[in-house]
Amino acid sequence: MSVLYPSPIFGPVHSRRLGVSLGINLLPADGKMCSFDCVYCECGLNNDFRPHAPMPTREAVREGLKQKLEELAAQGVTPNVLTFAGNGEPTLHPRFAEIIDDTLALRDQYFPQAKVSVLSNATRIGRKSVFDALCKVDNNILKLDTVNPAYIRLVDCPNGRYDVQKVVERLKAFGGRCMIQTMFLKGQVGGKDVNNTGDEYVMPWLQAVEAIRPSLTMIYTIDRQTPYQSLEKATPDELDRIGKLLEAHHLNHTISY
Repeated sequence: MSVLYPSPIFGPVHSRRLGVSLGINLLPADGKMCSFDCVYCECGLNNDFRPHAPMPTREAVREGLKQKLEELAAQGVTPNVLTFAGNGEPTLHPRFAEIIDDTLALRDQYFPQAKVSVLSNATRIGRKSVFDALCKVDNNILKLDTVNPAYIRLVDCPNGRYDVQKVVERLKAFGGRCMIQTMFLKGQVGGKDVNNTGDEYVMPWLQAVEAIRPSLTMIYTIDRQTPYQSLEKATPDELDRIGKLLEAHHLNHTISY
């Protein structure tokens, strides 16, 4: 069963990677909207969950977040992080940059120790407003599953043009003020192998990560149900091997099994 999140605020939920996370969903609550159509997405495939409702307005996000933070403060619940995630790609919202500014101001008012995180597929970091906004947040978490164009077309399924080398160059432009998240998995899609845990995929990816020099690299595998039953988790041994390669290159990393 696919997961769709309320909009604009949901949770808090417990995140494997981030702790107690209050979610901010800038996309419609009744469907999925994304510039990728990843075969492993817990929200399902784009065509199966087309939204009919509009995106929440900047004002609705700000007021919803303010109200929720006031509630949490009254309850004595302290979030570790305010996370832009939800039903697709958050940077698709036309007021993304302004909403980031609103969120940082509210965070500073209610829970100044909490981090602000953005989970993004990096498809829109070529836009100056998006790039600049991401530079302001504490955890700028950007996807790079591979640098193999054929694998990207098979697994990440970009909607529109996606040049991974240009994306890598733009990731380098953050000057280390970003984190990289990479999904490792196995199995098949449409009869084609999607195992990206071997050196054919890992070593070129590692070279790109080394060039980007992120503050942290998050490697993980499937945790929830996916649109394709033929997908499989990467094993702990496989993830540990990749973690050791990152360590050998002096790259900070976390592993979520």
